[in-house]
Amino acid sequence: MTGLIASWVDGANDPACPFPLNNLPCGVFSLGGDDPRCGVAIGRSVLDVSGLEEAGLLVLEGGPLLDVPFWNDVMEAGPAVWSDLRARLAGLLAADSAEQSAVEPFLIPLADLVLHLPFLVSEYTDFYAGRHHAANVGTMFRGAENALPPNWLHIPIGYNGRASSVVVSGTDVRRPWGQVKGPDDAAPRFAPSARFDIELEMGAVVGQPSDGPVTVAEADAMIFGYVLLNDWSARDIQAWEYQPLGPFQAKATATTISPWIVMRAALEPFRVPTPPREVPLLPHLAEPGPMLYDIALEVALVPEGGRETVIARTNWREMYYSPAQQLAHHTTCGCPMNVGDLLGSGTISGPTRDSRGSLLELSWGGKEPFVISGGTRSFIQDNDTITLRGQALGDGYTVGFGDCRGKVIPALADPYKRT
Repeated sequence: MTGLIASWVDGANDPACPFPLNNLPCGVFSLGGDDPRCGVAIGRSVLDVSGLEEAGLLVLEGGPLLDVPFWNDVMEAGPAVWSDLRARLAGLLAADSAEQSAVEPFLIPLADLVLHLPFLVSEYTDFYAGRHHAANVGTMFRGAENALPPNWLHIPIGYNGRASSVVVSGTDVRRPWGQVKGPDDAAPRFAPSARFDIELEMGAVVGQPSDGPVTVAEADAMIFGYVLLNDWSARDIQAWEYQPLGPFQAKATATTISPWIVMRAALEPFRVPTPPREVPLLPHLAEPGPMLYDIALEVALVPEGGRETVIARTNWREMYYSPAQQLAHHTTCGCPMNVGDLLGSGTISGPTRDSRGSLLELSWGGKEPFVISGGTRSFIQDNDTITLRGQALGDGYTVGFGDCRGKVIPALADPYKRT
């Protein structure tokens, strides 16, 4: 495995820093009331790459590509440009760089900045591709003998979500209203969700378009990078609405992503294979090599006025289907994919209770509350803050994504009241 690539930037050589020169994740920032700009995280700073391009220190084929507050233009330019970008930035920021004095004015302390969505989300698809999560949820509602649907071991199941609901880390999430079913045969009622939940996921950011089916290898090459993703889920709304067409309003409140896109190239040293197959996949979904990643993940909960409790730890390598398989499957019917499409991995749970990636699983449908600092939880209470974290550990360095955080604020008193 590649070791730490040394940099002259403050903090970048700390083995615990999530943003070494090996990483160079892509984001969008603003300072004070200034307009948002594209930046790359390095050490304890953000490098203003929009400014570098304006100054002529960063020249990309087909440019300018960074004169807009999103990374879609860079993604659309293609893998050769992605590679050139990383190579040029690595040269500018390396410990032996001859251009340090020219670059230093474009570094801004990360703590001073506001971070924004790093790309324009074209469309959003969420999958249900974690073996342990699917088995847990299926066992709760259908029994262990019928936990997995007949198709689950053959295809990555997904549904089309709402791109408009995707928000960046730090955005408050308001508890949704919805139609929920009463106990036994009671009539449904319209009420705030009482079983609001999260799902620990990774998001694949599609950087190249397609028009027709693509192979798994082609799909892998289309992916620009990855983010942490929290698929907020209203379980009581979901339970009433999901038959027969699956989730709808239960998943439309918000989807929170981390502020930094970790480019696929930064994760190459951490590739691992998907788990052994229980049944063989059809040839068009077979993987040509390792397509998952060894990324340690955790979920933390902070109640209002309380202390943080890490409630789950797992790893992305637990997924049954890789992002490349999910993307390839998405195209099999001829569905075009767009630059800026976002694919949620599905909940990433492990085999033990403390590795379950949703509160639904952690509390086993609310029947087994789990302990947090100062109390217990079954589902999210008002003013709870949920934070997802992820990191890949290299030889003397860490590749991180930045926190994926959201605070749940109370439901509107009357959602149809107009002031």
